[in-house]
Amino acid sequence: MAINAAEEESLEALKKWWEENGKQLLTMVIVVFALGTSWLLWQNSQIAAADAASDIYEEILTLAVAEPGTEVSAENGAQILDLGNQLRADHSGTVYALFGSLFSAQQQVRTDDLAAAEESLQWILDNQKDGMFDKTDEGLILTASLRLGRVILAQGDAERALSLINNLDPKTFEPGFAELRGDVYLAMGRLVDAREAYQAAQQAGSNSGGLRMKLDDLSAES
Repeated sequence: MAINAAEEESLEALKKWWEENGKQLLTMVIVVFALGTSWLLWQNSQIAAADAASDIYEEILTLAVAEPGTEVSAENGAQILDLGNQLRADHSGTVYALFGSLFSAQQQVRTDDLAAAEESLQWILDNQKDGMFDKTDEGLILTASLRLGRVILAQGDAERALSLINNLDPKTFEPGFAELRGDVYLAMGRLVDAREAYQAAQQAGSNSGGLRMKLDDLSAES
């Protein structure tokens, strides 16, 4: 069937448009495809990295759980530290690295390596996420902060421990922070402040035997 003049004009117009825009359009399609492929590859790599980090963290959990009444063995403790270091080195952007560092600090306190424990806990605070869609769990940050305050106090720096406490909103962790504040005041010799802090811990919901003993000791000194 013969192509009429109108069809020939349409074909010529299409041909001309392709000559002027076809290469640009093709380039755009290739770029979009490449970007889509790169995104999928990146996403897959992120998933794979998260899976690897999860596996390492599960190893830490297995090693950290001891039988009731027993402590983690020295061998398991060393492995926990190694795995925690691996998470921080290879998967620092994951929440598993943050929790792994918490377990590392626990083992370092157990072996009285307080300087290392402070570094592990501070690493958590320095590497927390604060984005709208990627925010580190507040409970983890408060737990790390509370333990960091205890470690700093154990190293004899009551002033710095108090500064850390006073710059935090403890929220549901108020009982623990109030008791730690009492410990700090006690170390400073501020007995009245220590008693008030311990009482505040009780009022916030703490009913531990250790806290009652601290209050009893203060009453005996009065």
